[in-house]
Amino acid sequence: MSRLSFSSYFLAVSCLLCGVAFANTPLSQANNQDTRIESNIVNSVDQSLPKARALLEKVVNINSGTMNFAGVKKVGMVFKQELEALGFKAQWQDGSSYNRAGSLVAEYGTQGKKILLIGHLDTVFAKDDAFQTYQMLDDTHAAGPGVSDMKGGDVVMLTAIKALKQAGVLDRVRLRVVMTGDEEKSGLPLSASKKAIADAAKWADVALGFEDGDGNIKTAVIARRGAADWILKVTGEPAHSSQIFTEKVGDGAIYEMARILNGFRESLSSMDNLTFNPGLILAGTDIDHKTNATNGSALGKTNVVSKEAVVMGDIRALSPEQLDKAKEKMLEIVSQSLPMTSASLIFNEGYPPMAATENNRKLLALYNQISEDLGYGKVVAVNPRNAGAADISFAANYVDMSLDGLGLMGTGGHTSDEIGDLGSLEKNAKKAALLMYRLSEPAANLLNK
Repeated sequence: MSRLSFSSYFLAVSCLLCGVAFANTPLSQANNQDTRIESNIVNSVDQSLPKARALLEKVVNINSGTMNFAGVKKVGMVFKQELEALGFKAQWQDGSSYNRAGSLVAEYGTQGKKILLIGHLDTVFAKDDAFQTYQMLDDTHAAGPGVSDMKGGDVVMLTAIKALKQAGVLDRVRLRVVMTGDEEKSGLPLSASKKAIADAAKWADVALGFEDGDGNIKTAVIARRGAADWILKVTGEPAHSSQIFTEKVGDGAIYEMARILNGFRESLSSMDNLTFNPGLILAGTDIDHKTNATNGSALGKTNVVSKEAVVMGDIRALSPEQLDKAKEKMLEIVSQSLPMTSASLIFNEGYPPMAATENNRKLLALYNQISEDLGYGKVVAVNPRNAGAADISFAANYVDMSLDGLGLMGTGGHTSDEIGDLGSLEKNAKKAALLMYRLSEPAANLLNK
């Protein structure tokens, strides 16, 4: 039986069994072996919460901005030690070939469903950022760099694994954990920086991502938009400002840059699920900026026509076809230069889209059933417009089914207002643990028969 057909068959049977055993029945009241095991898993999560919170505080207080390689690896070593204590074989894969810290890869098990668990160790907060420490705001909320994106998700993942171990059922699945060190600013080439994920995905049957999705515990991710960076470079004719718009001097680099950006907005902003954002602009008589750098400087005077402009941005699309169409239009706009100016637009490698496949929907249905069984209510698919790109996109094309957004929920991601909802640590750890357990049974029995 093919992997795809087996997955469809298994999930249909699994969801049916879940419905028979648990429909409208709390876990603690159903009387069968599976329910006793699941109750043990849930209790194990409850017992491990104090240590999980302490671990979260510990790793949040370690700066791991993407380009702080030592900090990223230090966080990786914390999780490496935790996973090895559970019986995983773990290794740090160096990232010097793509100018990043590297990735943590850990493996466990020899039988059962092959499940890839995806996290990342880095944050958007540099070593010299003012936002550096974990702070409890009340009993269930904490602020800190990366608390929800996504050190909290890494802790949710680990807590779920520990619960399976303590309940004596971890051996029913084969797990491969990949925690990258460059999710927030990917190393290039992507074929090198995302190789650990791609290799694991080719091995796996299922991929589970522990990002925070749109920060809503009532949603999970079955589709993500792809994302790519772009850089626009514009040149003009420098001269005294009194001569701007003349035939000899033309319009200058800044006006041409503004024309292009406004052209992007007017032509593309109405496309569903497509977004494009200029995030950094440098312009003037003289600019200092290195390709792919996130800072620079510019020198200019009010009475001098601008000579140079550089804009860095990103573009996000739901499908390769939509992305290609947008790129074509953007290049067309760039080619229509104002007098005495010229411009070029370059697109870098990016994240591929994660398609909303039927198998992803079935996996969400199983996750939703677990949430309802636990009394947490329904979980529905997130609107792709409300969630950013993530590492699971590099796995989705290789596995039968994928689901993301299983991590710690929060608000204010990528800002100094980032806050994690610690109540979601308990809930999502329980849901993730039960999801892995239900993927293990009766899957292994069906496969053997």
